[in-house]
Order: sequence, then structure tokens, then C-alpha cells
Amino acid sequence: MHPVAREHNALVYHCAPMAYTPENSRLDPGSKATLMFLAALVALGPLSVDMYLPAMPAMQQAFNTDIVHMHFTLSAYLWGFAVFHLACGPLADRFGRKPVLLGGTGLFVLASAGCALANSVEELTTYRFMQGVGACVGPTLARTITRDIFGPKGAARALSLIAMLMALAPAVAPGLGGLMLRYVEWPAVFVFLSVYGSIVMVIIGFRIPETLAEPQSLRPGNIAANYLVLLRDPVFLPIAAASALVYAGLMAYLACSGFVFIDMLGVPVEYFGFIFLSSVFGYMGGSAVSARLAVRYATSELLLLGGVIATVAVLSMLPLHLLAPTSILALILPMSFYSAALGLVLPQAMAMAMEHFPRIAATNSSLFGFLQMGLSAVITVAVGSVLVSSPLPMIITMAVTQVLALLLMVYGRAQSKKHYPIHPLSTEPDSP
Repeated sequence: MHPVAREHNALVYHCAPMAYTPENSRLDPGSKATLMFLAALVALGPLSVDMYLPAMPAMQQAFNTDIVHMHFTLSAYLWGFAVFHLACGPLADRFGRKPVLLGGTGLFVLASAGCALANSVEELTTYRFMQGVGACVGPTLARTITRDIFGPKGAARALSLIAMLMALAPAVAPGLGGLMLRYVEWPAVFVFLSVYGSIVMVIIGFRIPETLAEPQSLRPGNIAANYLVLLRDPVFLPIAAASALVYAGLMAYLACSGFVFIDMLGVPVEYFGFIFLSSVFGYMGGSAVSARLAVRYATSELLLLGGVIATVAVLSMLPLHLLAPTSILALILPMSFYSAALGLVLPQAMAMAMEHFPRIAATNSSLFGFLQMGLSAVITVAVGSVLVSSPLPMIITMAVTQVLALLLMVYGRAQSKKHYPIHPLSTEPDSP
């Protein structure tokens, strides 16, 4: 264990990966199965969003409501996801990753069943909030377990590979949701999610070990102090905020996509999933490039590269749409490059935000996720309130969030060079 930084009177240690015991030897960091298990946990989040996107117009009619209230069902999910982030990390740092994973996934299973049985949009919104609370443990603690078992140097590459595998979820989910709607009603989407959550619980119970090396205090004062250390860090906040803005741009696109493509541009619901294939392939390609380049280039350089690509992509969407307002390609082609940029930005931002705080990795991941999901919840409601008959509110929202994100990336990279001139991921070994 090597001291690497002293921030605001708190000595932060750079720890080697935990030693493996007979229990956690079931999870070999060099195996493909390990990455697939972790990707299955992370996929709880995108599946819960992407599968019900094609059902939103049908649900709007079934509940006799408007676009704003349907966007509230997504925003409620994101708020549940965001709020429990703040408790999820400290709980996992105190009691272990596995108990929190099992409890949260169990809640996800029950809330998904509640969504399927909802009789009003208000009931659906309530259950979606609960579903978000349960779903947040998968992505949050999968990232934490990745940091636990792969160490600081391997985390960026592992997160990129997990992101590439996880991209199978949004590749399949919208198409599967749209195909299901041809033969069954919208509640079947949530029945599927409940079954998937049950399978994930079995995986957690039998294949995911406990990776917490040193339990942390659960006293409110200590938790607040840990969060304060993160918020005061000159690199964490701008990088986490930049990542949150990029992700919020994606969520604005997803929240509007069902209404934009199905209602405004006339895409048949059964073909809705094909719209996302180019974006998914872009994301997988970006994640693959991120994983390959992570061993050769600094994290901050790859993050900035992704930010530039995302900015160019989203700024090109506006003139393309104005030139061809009824064209689907004018939206999905720029989105393909934006998605590729996400494959670079999200894992590199996560690795950059976590690299100096191994002892509070779950708390770090929780605050990172809270900023990401909380900002997305606000933006999805805002864009839903002005989305009527044109994709322009969606496009403008994405452009604004991405330009702000790029400015924060540039600032965060400058702060990283100033306060951490020696890059730990490329200079320190994984073991003492």
C-alpha cells in the first residue's frame, strides 16, 4: 500500500488488488466468465430503460396520459437510481458487496412485477422509482468489484471490455421490446425484466464472491467526510460532472426516441429496435478501442478524445435535421458517432474519477452514479415538457449538454496534470 496523495488532511492510499482467498478464487480476473458476470450486473440499468422505450406510446394511450407524464416514469426510475447511489456505496463499503447486491436485485424483481400490474400512470411511476432503487446496485457495485479485483491499472481496460459486452443489452432490448409488443401487451416487458432480475440473483448467489477487503465505518460523520473528500478533489467533480452531462445527452435521446421515431417519423413499432443497432455497434466499437488504447495512452487523453468526437457528432445533428427534417438517417448517423464516443468517455471517466480513492471505491462509484443519474432525471423531464411535434428540443438539449461536458473535460484534465503530475495508472505496479 503506497501513499499517493494528501487531499484536505486526508491521506489517500493507492492499494494493490486484494489477495484472493478460496472463496473469491471462483472469480478469476483473467477469465471471460468474470467479465460476462459483471456485464450481466451492469446490464440491469440499460435493460430497464431500453426495453420499455418502444412501449411508451402504447402505454401513453393505455393510461390516457401525455408525453410529460410518460417521461416522468423514466425520470422516476432515474431518481430512484440516483438517490440510492448515495446509500449503496457506503453500505457496500461497510457490509460487503454481495449482501447489497442481493437485496437490491430482489427489490428490482418485485418492483418490475409491480410495474406489470400497475393500473395507472401514477402507480407505474411509483414502481419505476422502486425499480430504479433496486437496479442501481448492479452497475454501481459491478464497477466497484471491477476495481476490487483488477486494481487501478487494469480497471480502465476491464471497464471498457465490460462496456463492450454490456452493449449487447441495448442492442437486443429495444428490438425485443418492439417484437414482444406485436404479440403481447406492454406489461410483458416488465415481466421479462422481473425474470431477468431473478436470474441475476442466482448468478450473484453462486458465482459472485465477496471482494471487500477492509470494511469502512457506517457512521454518518465518516460517510459525510468521505463524500466531502471526493467533492473537494480537484479532478473528481469536473470529470464526474462531464461524464454525467454526456450520459444525460444519451438519456434525453432515449427518452424522446419512442415519440420521435414512432409518432413523429412513422417508424413501425416492430422495427423500432433496428434504429439503435448503429448506435450499439458504435458504442461497442468505441469500447473496444477504449480497451485497446487504455494500455498505451493516459486516461485523460482518451477521455478528451471521446469528448471531442461526441461534440462534433451532436453538433452535426442539428444542420442535418434542418436539411432533411423527415429523415431518420439525419438523427441516427450522428448518434452512431456519439455512441462510439460514449464507449470512450464513460469507462475512462469512471477510471479517472476512481483511481485516487481505492479505500472508498464504492462510495466513489455511488457519488459518480448519483451525479450521472440525477442530472439525467432532471434533463429528461425538462426535454419532455417541450417535446411536442419536432425532434428539435431533443437535439438542442444534447448539443448544450455536450458542449458543457467538453469544457469540463478540458478543465478536469488540466487539474489532473496540476495536482497529480505522475499518472498512477501508468507508473505504479499492481502489486507491492
